[in-house]
Amino acid sequence: MEKPPRHQGTKDFWLQPLPPDLDPLSRVIVDSAFKVHKTLGPGLLESVYEHCLCHEFRCRGVPFQSQLSLPVLYDGVSVETGLRIDLIVDGRIIVELKATEVMHPIYTAQLLTYLKLTGIRLGLLINFNVPLIRDGIRRIIL
Repeated sequence: MEKPPRHQGTKDFWLQPLPPDLDPLSRVIVDSAFKVHKTLGPGLLESVYEHCLCHEFRCRGVPFQSQLSLPVLYDGVSVETGLRIDLIVDGRIIVELKATEVMHPIYTAQLLTYLKLTGIRLGLLINFNVPLIRDGIRRIIL
């Protein structure tokens, strides 16, 4: 996973357009979420949706990592904080999963923090506890 520059040029890094091959990859993620939601519907635990989504990714040959621990670098010290990223797809898209009735702004803030800490520019926040999954997907770009 490519880290953003920490000093000179940081502003330019975030202003660059996203690589064009991220759109097809994000479509595969969304299609996989649609299939899982269509099959299971709302009302289950987040972990169930995560396992099923991982299964979909394996079936589609999509490289991913799940439940990645994310240390925080503070004042030159790596702080093990217990932060966990649900999924990182192909090292380039963070997928944060929820199964909640209300999407609180803190969930968006959480994903934005993960994007900033990893240097990944694209994230998908997916809430499976909705009647229509399209209403539960939010795309966030840094």
